[in-house]
Amino acid sequence: VQLQASGGGLVQAGGSLRLSCAASGRTFSRYHMGWFRQAAGMQREFVAAVSGGTKYYGDFVEGRFTISRDNAKNTVELQMINLKPEDTAVYYCAADPYGTAGVHDASAYPYWGQGTLVTVSS
Repeated sequence: VQLQASGGGLVQAGGSLRLSCAASGRTFSRYHMGWFRQAAGMQREFVAAVSGGTKYYGDFVEGRFTISRDNAKNTVELQMINLKPEDTAVYYCAADPYGTAGVHDASAYPYWGQGTLVTVSS
């Protein structure tokens, strides 16, 4: 499985960004797909995941982010609004084709994209 993330950039606090991740594979609809982020000097943090029709979010999201998937296009997106400077990080998409339990756990995902940098200025 190959993943290609895009959509990062520089945005002012309160602004919005949409991240996109394109995945290879003929059974994409069965994949657990997740977004994680890693700020400088910090551990990788769960942001959001989608498994079938169920969506999961990190506690810090507080309704500001929305994950969605398009199985026809093999893509998963993360729409982010009301961004804060503390959202600054490299954002990674991840895929679990095997349905491993624990969508919040980075170790459940064997495949990772290259990351896309999101910078939120104050």
